[in-house]
Amino acid sequence: MAAQSGPLGRMLDSDLWWSFKRSPVTVVSAVVALICILGAVLAPLLAPHDPFDLATLNLGDAFKPPAWSQDGDMAFPLGTDDQGRDVLSAIMYGARISLLVGVCAVVFSTIVGVAVGLVAGYVGGAVDGLLMRIADIQLTFPSILIALLVDGVVRAAVPREVHDRIALFVVIFAIGISAWPQFARTVRGSTLVERNKEYVLAARVIGISQIRIMLTHVLPNVLGPVLVIATLNLGFAILAEATLSFLGVGVPPTEPSLGTLIRIGNDFLFSGEWWITIFPGVALIAMVLSVNLLGDWLRDALNPRLR
Repeated sequence: MAAQSGPLGRMLDSDLWWSFKRSPVTVVSAVVALICILGAVLAPLLAPHDPFDLATLNLGDAFKPPAWSQDGDMAFPLGTDDQGRDVLSAIMYGARISLLVGVCAVVFSTIVGVAVGLVAGYVGGAVDGLLMRIADIQLTFPSILIALLVDGVVRAAVPREVHDRIALFVVIFAIGISAWPQFARTVRGSTLVERNKEYVLAARVIGISQIRIMLTHVLPNVLGPVLVIATLNLGFAILAEATLSFLGVGVPPTEPSLGTLIRIGNDFLFSGEWWITIFPGVALIAMVLSVNLLGDWLRDALNPRLR
């Protein structure tokens, strides 16, 4: 058989794709993650109802059980909440917020961590010592505590109306700023190895600026582990956002995420309306678990010692 050409052909012939096909757990995780992502992104097209359109809500539809129950309604496959909102539609729209916060927080922490680690590892000396001590100090505090601290400071510093408008950005910043030390320490270690290699020394000899060497020569060679850490941190960021929203300090109630839905449903869990909190919880578990399993596979697949 002739070798396949083009980017797709090279991908299908790669060791990464071979490793992916041979892992049933990874394949299932990828399918679940894809379903969660498509359901969230395409919620306006796929959701049976718009749960946040007040004109379509009817309190007479409140607390309807799932469709397969005796009093269920096929118009609400997973039942409704106390406001008559369709739980399935609320999960799809809520997953959009959770994914948005998770992805943006990981991108933010990646940019900050890579920049700090690159500078610390390449410059060295007092700069390296200062930046790494800051990272060490932050690592002594739980990430969720840092996120709560940031949110609390912002709430105290700005009026409530302003905070409600910027709440989404505050959550993204709070989660992202709590995760950058992991990226920084990893990139610093790789940079310490790369900065003494021949191609870097040759670039210095021919007069290339230090900033250009860091960005065009060292940076591309230290990004491999960053992809793995970013994938693993995506699950953490989604879970952190759900935790903050469950505690009531996350996104505003007008834009509820999965954590907010779980918190709302928790008030009715012991009164028999279990579906209001169970189904958002299952969706959150499926999303985070699939992402974490993909991250574990990617870490092992890119580790040359395990090949």
